[in-house]
Amino acid sequence: MRTFVYFSSTARTSGNFSVDNLMNAGRMDIAMHVIINAFFLSHSLRDDVVLHLVFYGMPDPPKHIEIRVNEDTKLSKKDVANLIKKILYKYRPGQKTEVVPGCFIEKKSFLNVIEEISKQGKDIFILDKKGENIRSSKIGKNSAFVIGDQNGLPQKEMKRLKKISKMVSVGPRVYFASQVVTILNNEMDIRSF
Repeated sequence: MRTFVYFSSTARTSGNFSVDNLMNAGRMDIAMHVIINAFFLSHSLRDDVVLHLVFYGMPDPPKHIEIRVNEDTKLSKKDVANLIKKILYKYRPGQKTEVVPGCFIEKKSFLNVIEEISKQGKDIFILDKKGENIRSSKIGKNSAFVIGDQNGLPQKEMKRLKKISKMVSVGPRVYFASQVVTILNNEMDIRSF
């Protein structure tokens, strides 16, 4: 199962935002495109991906959203923003809530999400321009990729993260987070896992 973790330092942590202006919702537009590029193929959805979204924006950080497509999951590219909004509205303190099939929300920090994924036996890879080229890296089926928003990953947690992860790069340029997800999906498709 492919695992992606997208961290946003600014994405809203409540559902009270306008889907007509996602940039003003802490760059929720980026999270929306990450979801689209993680799951959508031409005429189908990927069922081999787990996506973790960790939001640190106002008013109630952190929020952790987990999405995994199953036969009951209904995703539409036209309605991803409303799905995020609905998931955030359905947050219940102290619970991991399944809002719609395959879509969960809870209050969990970025570092706790990564540590939980690591305890599942996943190899953690942090996307960084200075990392080893993905094409020459030993990437296996049991990998998790950590991608930051336009502000990067939280610096106070990077020291601990570097102890349990490896830095990799998708190329010499800085790409949008959603483009990185597409490149990673393509690389794993080529490697047949």
